[in-house]
Amino acid sequence: MAGGWVIELGDVGDPACEALLRDYYVEVSDRYYRLHEGRHSTAEEIETGFPRVRSDDLTPPTGEFLVARSTEDPTVLAGCVGVRRLRDDSGTRVAEVRRLYVRPELRGSGLGTSLLLCAEEVARVWDVATIRLDTRLDLVEARSLYLSNGWVEVPAFSHDVHAEAWYAKRLD
Repeated sequence: MAGGWVIELGDVGDPACEALLRDYYVEVSDRYYRLHEGRHSTAEEIETGFPRVRSDDLTPPTGEFLVARSTEDPTVLAGCVGVRRLRDDSGTRVAEVRRLYVRPELRGSGLGTSLLLCAEEVARVWDVATIRLDTRLDLVEARSLYLSNGWVEVPAFSHDVHAEAWYAKRLD
């Protein structure tokens, strides 16, 4: 879709945001199953897996959810990113990026970078010195995005079964 985008606070419980998060889930699930089993996700895998993906921590006071909305048609969402507040193992406050997603037809447009920079700004407003995330190795575009925006690979800090790479960025 041509036109501009505005990045604003979203509500993970809003039906349009839920649909966007579902599209994100289907894509990462399909990538996983294609890589490991040579097939797409089944409808049953989506229907049982998607409700288990927690997003309620991307709402105040524990987090924020940002969406990229079309300036031409505000009902169209092009992407999203969640940021949540937590403490690392040492007790230091950190922010964590979750669910960064740009619709496939808009990748390469700079929207992913804009969403990531907005997530970083949320963390700065929270006065957090470090922002971090975990991801999978097959999410090559995302990993490239992080590295091109000053993120560095760090030792594992989470134990999610799907986490294979960990990144962080100092915000000071």
